[in-house]
Amino acid sequence: MFKRTFRSQDRVEKAARLKKSNPVRSDPQKVSKLQQSLEESTPNKKSLNSPIVTLTVGREGRLFAAHEEVLAQSPFFERACRDQYLHAQSKRISLPDEEPEIFSAVLEYLYKGDYYPRLLHNKHRNTWELEDTNTATGRSPNPSSENGGGRGAEATIYISSVGQPLLRDTVVYCAADRYGLEELKRLSLRKQGLQSGIDVATILRSAQYAYDHTPDSDSRLRAHYLALIIRCRKTFKRSGTMQAEMEKGGKLFFDLFVAMCNHLDDVVDMSNARTPKTV
Repeated sequence: MFKRTFRSQDRVEKAARLKKSNPVRSDPQKVSKLQQSLEESTPNKKSLNSPIVTLTVGREGRLFAAHEEVLAQSPFFERACRDQYLHAQSKRISLPDEEPEIFSAVLEYLYKGDYYPRLLHNKHRNTWELEDTNTATGRSPNPSSENGGGRGAEATIYISSVGQPLLRDTVVYCAADRYGLEELKRLSLRKQGLQSGIDVATILRSAQYAYDHTPDSDSRLRAHYLALIIRCRKTFKRSGTMQAEMEKGGKLFFDLFVAMCNHLDDVVDMSNARTPKTV
């Protein structure tokens, strides 16, 4: 996992590119071209018999198109296609609070069963890797120093609602939870475990995002972050960001305290088991 520095100029340029590339909502010609492009690129031709739904995503109203049958794999979209989210006349779903880049990953998964970078099995090493990356080591995230390093731009994504970069797979996991896609949650969690070199600040922001956007009943992503922080506690201990975040408190650090206590108890028990008892 790696770090990317986002300057104010970068954010302005990104916003300008998004604004320029986003189609106008009321332009039926652009919607028609989008639907035609979708039909030509759909690998599963059976889906062509399904109606096409237009989705307006994000603050800028970026347009997506998908077959209703494909969207229906998600309980959320299955309901949306027949409830208040859908405008019956135009078959359009509005998702103003979703990040277009994240929704693009979700839509890619619905059509292809994976999203870029794909998860690949290395038969020679018998390990799982991410395509097109040099960081697919099969290890869990290894936080770098406060300044970070490596190719974090591939592992992170700028989230406008947060105003900071977060781990992409974490945001995808939270989106999958909203849309009821359990297999996508497992996939994104496995991919996140293959990232390395992400800076401490990004990990802590992503952990807090995970706590804010997953229910208490879903502990998998939260447990992933708790285990990561405990395993790399020496790095986090040196972090000024960690100290500042701990002062704010919250459920993340309460759970971390409990997990650390349990971890210490396990270490003590193992140590006592190896120590010869004397009378």
